[in-house]
Amino acid sequence: MKAILRNFLSVVRRYKLATLLNILGLSVAFAAFMVIMIQLDYDHGFDKFHKDYDKIFRMEFTRDNSIQAVICRPLAERFFESSPHILAGTITYPGIWMGNMPFHVENDGARIFYQEMSLGVSPEFTDVFTFDMVEGSQDALKTPDHVIIPLSLARKLFGNESAIGKRLILSQANLIIGAVFYDFPSNSIVNNCIYTSIPEEENKQHWGNWNYHAYFRVNDPSNLSQLWDNFKRDFDAKAMMGQDFDWDESGFDMRFTPLPDIHYVTDVTFDSTPKASKTTLMVLFAIAIVLVVIASINFTNFSTALTPTRIKSINTQSVLGAQRNTIRLSLVSEAVIVGLLSYVVALGLIVLFQQTPLTKMVDADLSLTAHPLIVGGTILIALFAGLLAGLYPAFYMTSFAPALVIKGSFGLSPKGRKLRNTLIGIQFIASFALMIGAFFIYLQNDFMQHSPLGYDKDELITTNIGRIHKQQEAFTNQLKSFSGIEDVTFSMHLLSSSDQYMGWGVTYNGEQINFQCLPVDYTFLKTMGIEISEGRDFRREDDNMQYGAYVFNETAQKKYNLELNTTIGFEGGGEIVGFMPDVKFASFRTAVDPMAFHVMGTERWSPLSNAYIRVKAGTDVRAAISHIRSTLAEFDSEYPFVVRFYDEVLQQLYEKENSLSSLISLFSLLAIFISIVGVFGLVVFDSECRRKEVGVRKAHGASTPSIILLFNKAYFIILLICFAIAAPLAWYTVSRWLENFAYKTPMYWWVYLFAFMAVAIITASTVTFQNWRVANENPVNSIKGE
Repeated sequence: MKAILRNFLSVVRRYKLATLLNILGLSVAFAAFMVIMIQLDYDHGFDKFHKDYDKIFRMEFTRDNSIQAVICRPLAERFFESSPHILAGTITYPGIWMGNMPFHVENDGARIFYQEMSLGVSPEFTDVFTFDMVEGSQDALKTPDHVIIPLSLARKLFGNESAIGKRLILSQANLIIGAVFYDFPSNSIVNNCIYTSIPEEENKQHWGNWNYHAYFRVNDPSNLSQLWDNFKRDFDAKAMMGQDFDWDESGFDMRFTPLPDIHYVTDVTFDSTPKASKTTLMVLFAIAIVLVVIASINFTNFSTALTPTRIKSINTQSVLGAQRNTIRLSLVSEAVIVGLLSYVVALGLIVLFQQTPLTKMVDADLSLTAHPLIVGGTILIALFAGLLAGLYPAFYMTSFAPALVIKGSFGLSPKGRKLRNTLIGIQFIASFALMIGAFFIYLQNDFMQHSPLGYDKDELITTNIGRIHKQQEAFTNQLKSFSGIEDVTFSMHLLSSSDQYMGWGVTYNGEQINFQCLPVDYTFLKTMGIEISEGRDFRREDDNMQYGAYVFNETAQKKYNLELNTTIGFEGGGEIVGFMPDVKFASFRTAVDPMAFHVMGTERWSPLSNAYIRVKAGTDVRAAISHIRSTLAEFDSEYPFVVRFYDEVLQQLYEKENSLSSLISLFSLLAIFISIVGVFGLVVFDSECRRKEVGVRKAHGASTPSIILLFNKAYFIILLICFAIAAPLAWYTVSRWLENFAYKTPMYWWVYLFAFMAVAIITASTVTFQNWRVANENPVNSIKGE
């Protein structure tokens, strides 16, 4: 045993680089496996911490193959009351209206201003979802003007003091903190924000206001389909709505999505909850398995590659009386030790990974103590990988007769070569597929962020303006006093910051039409560079019209046969003054829907809380931002404004895709690295086994380049075969992923060529580097050594 171990250490010293690379390859594979499994566990566990998560559902309205997450309040509440099987029901405002609440608190006479996320809910919200209260009552929302806040916010506002009874002071109201709850995990659609009560009578009988999300909890999910059927049967439209209504003729229906599945559904409009693709998660899981498999294959190949160096020593031990099983156990033990060593290094890599900006690519908490099952399970995988990687070489090295060992031809059997080429081929297939996938993900992200949007996004700065909206004109004039600022405009919601905006259903020529609406200032289209294809732009006098004016996109114009100078909306409504080409007002995940920009007129019902500041080309941007900040402070020194370039809005919109792109790219590089380590090990094996052949060829006049070409030719054939298998697999997977987007990058042929050339060049460089020494060795020494 000691003799074999000494021989192994001598081989390691001889092939130090190859040994270290194989250990590093296994370590990287185990680390990547743990990171991916932690992310998969994060997504799989979405909202499963709630006590009755499998009994909580969201109501989703369906009609004509369209599904939306918003419904009207009276319909939701009538349904909640329709059956004793529904234990609790609640409504909330949709995420796109989830606001940043500006308020201040008073501590020791000092006023400190904050802006925090808030959401209006009905008081039964805490009956549907599981809130673990730190202090205060779970029924706090049932008391007027009371709110509940997360523990993290309570600590931020009041330190270690009790938050109960403290006030959040708004411009027009005071809210009293009635309860503090422990923060929810980040993998939840339930946010750690300020929860306020929706007024009891707000839209309670308004069947036309579809602006609410609805959730309910049942006692038994098997009763679900029966609940809706019973509700429709007993629904008295005349008594409730004041008009006749037939469910079958209307095409209206309802879908109930289980709480954990909300994270995955992507066919629903007006749904701003965090999303993940099951296809993407399956791809990540496959990558995790592939990385571990190819790293294990590498180690197996490398251990086998040491056969020429170790086999004579092993045979000597057999001749001297060592049992074959004892020798095999020793060899397997060496592999297991390497596997465990690689696992320890992998833990260190994850700790280092947490200290880098790369952690932004992963949503989950990567601390090892938070995931004992995954960390512990990977130990078993490391043991299993070491066991498998050691078994084949152990049996292989001890399977030769002494005469064959002396002859030295054991390494070149057709069966052994075929097996090793198959193993390395699996790694090349994985490398090609991952590289192609990563490249197309990058191209899709680049396409979304740099394709024409229908407006000018360059030299544009945005900021929220809070209470300054009351002094909009004075604020604009002050900003324009800086020579580098060209123009200023305003809107209610930030353009291109979401997949959906407000959905309006109004009457036009006696027919119901539906479109998304973005209220703006009359200067908006001009400042943003949006062209008018028919009619006119907004004018200042549109602000003086009672119901304002609309400019629709061409999709709405064609779908609803809209005409200029006609009115649309309630009670006479606003005037259609123009049409514009289809601008990309939402993300590229969604198709362009009917939409309109709207100047609200004298019936302004909500402030325009976002400012867009156009900077002249060549202006000192730092000076411009400094002027913007000083102007904001001059108008309101206490409000927490957020000033940023408009490009940051688009980056935030595609943050999930950017993270996925970076993650896949990282794993692609790791797969290529591990594959090259495998090539390196296989080349070590070939060069050792063919040393005598190389010596004979050199003795007969073969040049070094011709010998290098001989070795490279074999690997080039393997690359071609693997590419022919990997390319269709990558094409299918990428095509499925691109189905998540309404607008997508073309499937360029040169991406496949680039992937092949990249892997081929790296492989050729590795083969050439390792064989250069053998090809330049004195042929007399090679032949004599054999």
